[in-house]
Amino acid sequence: MEPLSVEGAEADGFFDILEERRRSSDFSHAFRTFNPQPYHGATPISAAALNRMVLESQYLSYIIQEIVVECDEPREALLEEASALLDEMSQNLQLGFIRLLGFALSKVFKTVFSSIHVNEDGLTRLQQAIQEYPVILMPNHRSYVDFLVLSYIMFTYDLSIPVIAAGIPLMGMKLIGEIFRRSGAFFIRRAIGSDKLYWAVLSEYVRTIVRTGYAPLEFYVEGLRSRTLKSLTPKLGMMHMVLEPFFKGEVFDISLVPISISYERVLEESLLAHELLGVPKPKETTEALLKARTVLKQDYGCMHVYFGNPVSVRDLVKGKINRREYNLVPRDLPMKPSKETQEFVSGLAHMIICLQERNVVLSAWNLMAVVLLQNLQGIDLDLLTHKTLWLKSLALRFGANLRWPKNVLDSVVMSSSVSLHHSVVRCERGRVFLVEEEGPGPVTQEEGVFRRAAAVLMCASYRNQAVHVFTRPAMVAVSMKTAARNKTDDVFHHFKFLLELFSNEFVLIPGQADQDFEEGCSLLQKSGVIGRSDEEICVRDNGQETIIFLRAILQPFIESYQLVFRYLCEESSQTFREKMFQNSIRSFIMKLFISGEVESYECLSSDLQKNVLSALLRMAAMTKTKVDDQNEFRVNTPAVRRIWDMLSNGWSPQVSVDARL
Repeated sequence: MEPLSVEGAEADGFFDILEERRRSSDFSHAFRTFNPQPYHGATPISAAALNRMVLESQYLSYIIQEIVVECDEPREALLEEASALLDEMSQNLQLGFIRLLGFALSKVFKTVFSSIHVNEDGLTRLQQAIQEYPVILMPNHRSYVDFLVLSYIMFTYDLSIPVIAAGIPLMGMKLIGEIFRRSGAFFIRRAIGSDKLYWAVLSEYVRTIVRTGYAPLEFYVEGLRSRTLKSLTPKLGMMHMVLEPFFKGEVFDISLVPISISYERVLEESLLAHELLGVPKPKETTEALLKARTVLKQDYGCMHVYFGNPVSVRDLVKGKINRREYNLVPRDLPMKPSKETQEFVSGLAHMIICLQERNVVLSAWNLMAVVLLQNLQGIDLDLLTHKTLWLKSLALRFGANLRWPKNVLDSVVMSSSVSLHHSVVRCERGRVFLVEEEGPGPVTQEEGVFRRAAAVLMCASYRNQAVHVFTRPAMVAVSMKTAARNKTDDVFHHFKFLLELFSNEFVLIPGQADQDFEEGCSLLQKSGVIGRSDEEICVRDNGQETIIFLRAILQPFIESYQLVFRYLCEESSQTFREKMFQNSIRSFIMKLFISGEVESYECLSSDLQKNVLSALLRMAAMTKTKVDDQNEFRVNTPAVRRIWDMLSNGWSPQVSVDARL
């Protein structure tokens, strides 16, 4: 097949870093001269010296003294505990282990991926940024491979190896955990809670790395690996930590680098779908890793890694935060961020995720998944090709970056994608179907629903990688249906409602509803789908197909939210614990599937169900309290019904018959 290209806004500058690896010695590559140019303001220090700086800091001393007073614990015991926490947490970056990992990863990547495409202009910008200011690398998080491939790319291009915030389960993996630690990973506990000493050690460790320019720091602003392959709402704890040295005037500026990692096929696709259906996540151990090595014998297609333009915190903060307030408190003392600081950090974190999404590179398969999910009964390959090409044209008009082979028949692109994703779809007699798991013995009704749901959720994960392209126009399209009239003000009112309701499903910058609405309308107008004036929005005759398709994009989310609202209003007790909810809602939905009342398998996604609760909490239709270390929810049934009614206005499940692409 011919070399592949990227169409759209960011078409040029990608280079396959595996191409040279296939032609030359992996050993020579791993043990060549490595001479990165560090941050000009950094004084080279060892990992041990970095730890000493943390333990001897005035900040940590102040916090320990506070704990001594509050809890009447001996200062020496707290210092010893802080030292133990730091030993557990800290990285021990060593070039020898980077070389070892580089050699091993060359072998693995050449086996698993057909290519790894990197935008070299982005790496040039990154190289310059690293020399000027402390740099924070902020990739999206879709696979365990993410941080390995980034360090591999940095090593390949002679860039400073980053230190990486990693979950503590990785530390517990025999031998592997230590290799990761010596390759730059530092380990953070998942549940920190109100442990004041742990927070103090972690925050001072992170700030010291940034303040000294020890190395570029890499972390996932989404917090966790996305099980849906859709962007997650940002977590702000680490974001506050990395920005504080700038707020306090300890560094002149900080460069944030959004990084978009796009997989044609994800190694964990089946695992992620089963986790969403309530199957416990396998424990991260070396033994489990070795058992999973058969995964490495399969083909996972290509990967794209796009290094975005460095974002200057100094430039963005102008006119938004009065940094003089930080001059009123000594730098070494803790300071609670003001409301304006919290809003700035939240907006910045959301913006980074939007930049990640903007530079994601989609494949033909992502668009095929969109069509397949609207044709779960199966679809002829020729018709699938026709509909995918229509969607390709729409996605490009909406600004998508699309990987599409040049000088290759479209039918070959389709069949190649089906072949690569044999774990998700199969083609029989020219018709394409989703693949369901096989198992021994007869299948019960519940098992049948579960297997079908796993297949749908695997396919949905690939659709989710493209959903951001259509989110704003789709919300406009749905708002035009649910608004009583096509008056612009009414449509905008419903658009804002959808933004708030689905803010855990789709990441949009808070406080920018006007801009998002304008963007959604503008894309539809430029595509000839709608006509509009200041007073009214109307669908053009040739725009009906696009409007119906866009509504169908949001249909699984709307139906799932309606279903949870129904459960909370009609089946649930007014007060319930989180664990009870997960089991009860799954049982409730399963009964509806068996009775034929429900057809949208995405309703069974635990992440989607949790997002409904988060939305209701945010919209004051539910409250949450801690009882016996568990979350307890109290439902405001009338408020839930009002939200349910507003979402359902003009919308019924029968839309699925008309909404197929």
